[in-house]
This record gives sequence, C-alpha cells and structure tokens, in this order.
Amino acid sequence: MCNLFKPYHNILLFAVIIMLASCASGPAPRQGKVAVAVWDIDNLTPSASEQPDLGELLSAEIIRTIQEKAGYTVVERERLLLALEELHLGSASLADESTRLRLGRISGAGLMVFGGYQVIGGRMRLDLRLVDVETGRVKKAVHKTAAAEDLPAWLRIAGEAAGELFSTVP
Repeated sequence: MCNLFKPYHNILLFAVIIMLASCASGPAPRQGKVAVAVWDIDNLTPSASEQPDLGELLSAEIIRTIQEKAGYTVVERERLLLALEELHLGSASLADESTRLRLGRISGAGLMVFGGYQVIGGRMRLDLRLVDVETGRVKKAVHKTAAAEDLPAWLRIAGEAAGELFSTVP
C-alpha cells in the first residue's frame, strides 16, 4: 500500500466496517399482507369419540373471517403439509406447538391461530389464541361459548372469535 494512504488506513478500515455492518442490518420490515396459518381446532371434549370432530369446519370459518380482513392472507394448508414433509415429520409431531411454529416459519407465516373446543354440560366453549411465529409469544387469546346442539352458533362464534383476534393485533 502506498505510504500516502498509511495515515488514513484506520479511518478507511473503520468506514468499510460501518458500510458492511449497515448492509447486514437484518431482514427488511414486512411489506404487504401478513401471512397467517390456521391449524385445525382441536376437539378437547373428554368423551370426544361420542361426537364428530368439527375442528376442520371451525377452522374453515376462522379462515374465511381472516380472509375478509385487510392486511392478512392465509397460508394454504398444502404449504403447511409441504413444510411438514420437508422437516421429515409425521402428523403425530403436530401435537407439539413448537413444531407447528417451525412449520409456520418455513411456510412464510408471521402469525398462527391455534385453538380447541370442548363440549360439556350442554355448552360448547371455543378457545383461540394468536401466536407470533418468530417469538412463540401469544399476542391475543379469545374464548366464546354456544349451546352444544346449535351448530350454526358454533360457526358464528368461530367467526366472531377470529374477528376479535385480529381486531387489534398488538
């Protein structure tokens, strides 16, 4: 190196380091719609074998509600299943929430909806939670109840609960 630049060597080195550090500042903020993955709602009824599992039907209503919200898009279930295959996991692994969160990250989801319903004493209770995929932190949780024999009410409260989850996402 020329002796002419020797006094400026440290300054040049510092400037290059600053420029490189600014290039590696991390991912850019999300542009556009936030992707949401919705898992089938788990049947937590103690005697679940006595009635049909309606978790997929409730999930479909939740998905419909989210799709109507501006700023959100729903990750297709096929993408989640492809991520499951990519991780070489079986469907039994989906019982673990951390595995579901990894699948959400792989499929591009920023948020996930988990939940369960339970029928006891003539009432159905639906619990939903909205989870940040990166941190695993619950952003919001909602519960609703309906008469156990009123299937249209089940669908209505599933939509209402989803609407509340996304009404003011922190």
